[in-house]
Amino acid sequence: MPFDGLRVLALESRRAEEMATLVRKQGGEPFVAPSMQEVALAEQDEAFDFGARLLRGEFDGVILLTGVGTRLLWKTLLTRYREEDLKTALRGATIIVRGPKPSAALRELGLAADVLVPEPNTWRELLETMKARPEKRLALQEYGKSNTELIAGLHSQGREITPVRVYGWDLPEDTGPLRAAAARLIAGQVDVVLFTTSMQMVNLMRIASDEGIEQQVLEALGSAFIGSIGPTTTETLEEYGVKPDFEPSHPKMGILVNEASTLAATALKRKR
Repeated sequence: MPFDGLRVLALESRRAEEMATLVRKQGGEPFVAPSMQEVALAEQDEAFDFGARLLRGEFDGVILLTGVGTRLLWKTLLTRYREEDLKTALRGATIIVRGPKPSAALRELGLAADVLVPEPNTWRELLETMKARPEKRLALQEYGKSNTELIAGLHSQGREITPVRVYGWDLPEDTGPLRAAAARLIAGQVDVVLFTTSMQMVNLMRIASDEGIEQQVLEALGSAFIGSIGPTTTETLEEYGVKPDFEPSHPKMGILVNEASTLAATALKRKR
């Protein structure tokens, strides 16, 4: 089997069981520690303001960055505005989606994207896609922390951007598995670490800081085989001084696991 018994740490939350199954199928020994949860913002003023302006026809386009954010935004808007009015208003604007997840969320609502950002679906591809687009007044559904590079890039294209934040990221309610993951890392009990979103690294280091073991965790990551789902996650890892060993050919969890399984053993021999 490709992983051949290597100990694989993943920080997946919603798809934790699926990740563990994928790792086992490739011969790895998984330890999956949920690292994050989406939390709705206490106040949804930005969402309601967006809804009112959308209904008045004040946006040329709406950019949707995540599936979870799209669903939560829609659920929030329905508490105040009529569904058919919202759908009519959205159909009157250009809907731009960053990747397959917000596109799927739109289909659930009976809507379709007008513009699809190509893989690897980062803010850079989004900016490139928007270069030739005519829309000037844009609403931007955000997630977690604000992407200042994306907003600055859209401003530089002469666009007016209205951020719409509907949720953020926090630690999971039970941080025990994440603390155990940090402990396993510094004990040398992890061979491979797979990151599927940048906030997994942020929250891992948040726990490491709480435990006073930041440097040890970073050193342990340096001796493990690190897989990053794509450029955005890689940027965050590199901000912490961690250089991933590879990114998959496509930013999909299954492909990340499969390709990591064929590369990890050889790479670890070089690193260790």
